[in-house]
Amino acid sequence: MKRFVVTITREFGSLGRPIAKRLSELLEVEFYDRDIVEATAKQMNMPVSTLSDSEEKKTSFWNMLFPLGTDSLEQQKKIFECQSQIISRMAGRGSCIIVGRCADYILEDDPDAIHVYIYASYADRLANCVGSLGMKKEDAKKMINEVDKARLNYHKYFAGYAPSDPKHKHIIINSALLEVEGTAQALAAIVKKKYGD
Repeated sequence: MKRFVVTITREFGSLGRPIAKRLSELLEVEFYDRDIVEATAKQMNMPVSTLSDSEEKKTSFWNMLFPLGTDSLEQQKKIFECQSQIISRMAGRGSCIIVGRCADYILEDDPDAIHVYIYASYADRLANCVGSLGMKKEDAKKMINEVDKARLNYHKYFAGYAPSDPKHKHIIINSALLEVEGTAQALAAIVKKKYGD
């Protein structure tokens, strides 16, 4: 296949990350998520202590808005600039799947990028948080509210538009329709159709 990049933005609890991970397996390409924050922290000589392997389970509003643990807007702008360079380099190395961090905005001029937004109803997301993520119901409700708000604010601040804005997306899909495997399979079929030999 020709080179391609799929950026994934998602609502909390929509299972966007496992869908993106499965998509990378189906297409046999690199998958970037936490790697971006870790590479940014390393390049800027900053700790990544505010993040864990279960980032979505343990985040707060401020951790999502400032994922490297600072609430300094000037510092966050420097972090975003560094992160943007890292994302561009990752995309330039070859076909890949990139989750979050305004990758859709950073790569908006890349002609071989497909921008995807994954969502689900509140009820489905709550069920995913309690079932798939093993969260308590009250914690899940709080996280859905906080993380959605943080992602929206972060994306609007740096990209200038909401992560779900259809003018900046090629595909918007409800993950509850086909669940993780089916959604990943559908997205893989689209990528293969567009970039296959």
